[in-house]
Amino acid sequence: MSFAALKKQGSLLEKLNSEINKTEVTSGFIDDRLWKPQMGKDGIGSAIIRFLPPAKGNELPWAKVWSHAFQGPGGWYIENSLTTIGGNDPVGELNRTLWNSGLDSDKEIARKQKRKLSYYSNIYVIKDPANPANEGKTFLYKYGKKIHDKIIAVMQPEFEGEDPINPFDFWQGADFNLRIKKVAGFWNYDSSVFGRPSTLASFDDAKLEEIYNGLWDLNEFTGASNFKTYAELKKRLDTVLKGGGSRIDEEELENEVAAKFDSRPPAPAPTPSATAAGTPSSVNTDEDAFSYFDQLANEQF
Repeated sequence: MSFAALKKQGSLLEKLNSEINKTEVTSGFIDDRLWKPQMGKDGIGSAIIRFLPPAKGNELPWAKVWSHAFQGPGGWYIENSLTTIGGNDPVGELNRTLWNSGLDSDKEIARKQKRKLSYYSNIYVIKDPANPANEGKTFLYKYGKKIHDKIIAVMQPEFEGEDPINPFDFWQGADFNLRIKKVAGFWNYDSSVFGRPSTLASFDDAKLEEIYNGLWDLNEFTGASNFKTYAELKKRLDTVLKGGGSRIDEEELENEVAAKFDSRPPAPAPTPSATAAGTPSSVNTDEDAFSYFDQLANEQF
């Protein structure tokens, strides 16, 4: 750019600020495709959403991902598990060894390092009292086993006389009344229920087709690029359990923790028992943690 062109262009402040904002979003691992419910100061949250059909090229309307999240003397281990895609995973192998040792202390370590289950689906937000600007838009939604169990319950009714519902259907699906409250300090979804079958927002087929064409591909969550190699995971696991990670590594992990749990948990000073690896102290601040402790008993290695 010539000097004359530079002078003619004028101030770059607006453009530079725009680029800074983009950088901050990237470094903060914020994915604006993801919708997250919020809980008020009264400890209650609610929203009405609609689960949407599989996107083009997707066999199922959800992607299922196993992951691990725990802390040791060397920092946080927050990684997707290779068991998601049928591979061997170093944490799973370690946990099996610990569990089979016969020692209660080893079993407790294995419990704290257990994998947790997450699902991703496309949703349409009908009502979001905490963020009305989200209403009438399509998002990705990350949810846990408890909500998925409610989905399965309406697809496969337990009692005679109840008609099965495909909650992902545009025309015969049902709105999901998401109700959140704190129970023993953790987010609880037990009061959430599906409504009666209906066409999504009474839209005509033209509008439904528009929504369908805008669905996100869920295959990205189970694609190879979403997982580190066994060697990479093993190296990180060794660092977390034995300590000795660099300051830069720890800053990166802290950023990852903040992104996944929506608050940066304090890092306690390592103790001899820390080799058992801790769990996030602020898990209850973010629904993505899915009431982590409450899930441990129901999840597998």
